[in-house]
Amino acid sequence: MAQLVAEWTLQAKCAGSKDALFVEGARQRDARQVCAGCDVRRECLAEALDNRIEWGIWGGMTERERRHLLRSRTDVESWKAMLAGD
Repeated sequence: MAQLVAEWTLQAKCAGSKDALFVEGARQRDARQVCAGCDVRRECLAEALDNRIEWGIWGGMTERERRHLLRSRTDVESWKAMLAGD
């Protein structure tokens, strides 16, 4: 079965880095630097937040940072809309 891939993922700086952003510990800092300046950082972060993805670096945030954000902003129904400014 074909897997649906969001179009923005093809533009991500990490697109060619297999598993580069799914690291633990001190290596997370290096992985987060990949996100710096990425044109689709917001889309990436929204994907992780809207789908409650609990692993890896997404949009420059660690899983711990995303969990904190989700707990502190329970009013947000769509992170995609929120981060796009809609």
